[in-house]
Amino acid sequence: MAYWLVKSEPDVYSWNQLLADRSTSWTGVRNYAARLLLRAMKKGDQVLYYHSNQGTEIVGIAEVAKEAYPDQTFDGDTWSTVDIKAVRTLKKPVTLAVVKEEPTLKEMALVRLGRLSVQPVTDKEWKKIMQLAGEKK
Repeated sequence: MAYWLVKSEPDVYSWNQLLADRSTSWTGVRNYAARLLLRAMKKGDQVLYYHSNQGTEIVGIAEVAKEAYPDQTFDGDTWSTVDIKAVRTLKKPVTLAVVKEEPTLKEMALVRLGRLSVQPVTDKEWKKIMQLAGEKK
């Protein structure tokens, strides 16, 4: 199993909206690097849900429910989407400021590649985020 982080502005599609919907297609990604990462996601992979621009914090855990397929919001098969489903809200959100202050997370893509909307997360980074969020796992 791999770990990922996806970003959404809360006024566009918030964590609370995903909780209400239970699952969604992660459409609209128009970056070639992010497209490759979407295509690498496997069913069951765990996903950190990050609110960008407003809040700038990791707020929940989702899971890949369906692997990459053509994004229906684009004509053709150039772009891909995956389906994700909500797993749970983090006990305590982890802010970008906290991530940047944590020495063990200095190489995290969230810090280095701030604009990338889909990012890989290492096992070590996942464990540290879970610790910062007050999670047992």
